[in-house]
Amino acid sequence: MTDLGAAGPGLILIAVLVFLSAGFIKGLVGFGLPTIGLGLMTVFVGVEKAMVLILWPAFLTNLWQSLSGGYLRVLLPRLWPFLVSAVVMLAAGTFILTQLPEGAADLLLGILMVSYAVPMLAGLVLHIPENRVVPVGVVVGLVNGVLSGLTGSYTVPGVMYLQALGLTRDELIQAMGLLFLLSTTALGISLGGFGLMGGQEAVASAALVVPALSGVWFGQHTRKKVSEAGFRRLVLAAILALGLYLIPLGLWRLL
Repeated sequence: MTDLGAAGPGLILIAVLVFLSAGFIKGLVGFGLPTIGLGLMTVFVGVEKAMVLILWPAFLTNLWQSLSGGYLRVLLPRLWPFLVSAVVMLAAGTFILTQLPEGAADLLLGILMVSYAVPMLAGLVLHIPENRVVPVGVVVGLVNGVLSGLTGSYTVPGVMYLQALGLTRDELIQAMGLLFLLSTTALGISLGGFGLMGGQEAVASAALVVPALSGVWFGQHTRKKVSEAGFRRLVLAAILALGLYLIPLGLWRLL
């Protein structure tokens, strides 16, 4: 695992390019910064330090996303049980992370990426009846919280649940922003509580806000000009490829 305090120009350049690209994708489709940023940086610094690196970029980009759109009054009354459940259980996932051998979180993150990308690429369409939105949301939130604390990725199964609610495109983007914002905040508190928030990593995370926000800005402007469906498939294909890489990497580190 690389010591960030001794990071050379090569690693710094890689981190800047990773967060610029991850921010661009988030600005384009509304998600992807933690998943892509964490997945790529895990290869170079390990999953625990990578989870800290994504905190400030994820927090500020998600704050931006969650406050944009004008649908808070519509979304919060419907989604609060799901959101609260996701936040409450996140610390449990972080505790599990501290008990696992190195490589286990890499393996799980890879499995999550594949499990998310494959059905989405296959055109999976889910629908939840209105009378089951709350109970299903609580269960999905609990699972999402544990997995978020364990891997630093907030997408599975939370984003699938939000898509199954039949939200409009703009509502979905803002709802994802709310989930990611609350999860990022809870993850930061949880990592600090378990002693995983080192000073060097926190400073590096703050510095990576600049390329991340720059990427989001470019992504949002590109979204107005380019087919979102085509780019979404490319993003999902990249997540799938990365997941397929992390699975054997995690297995190798466990051996």
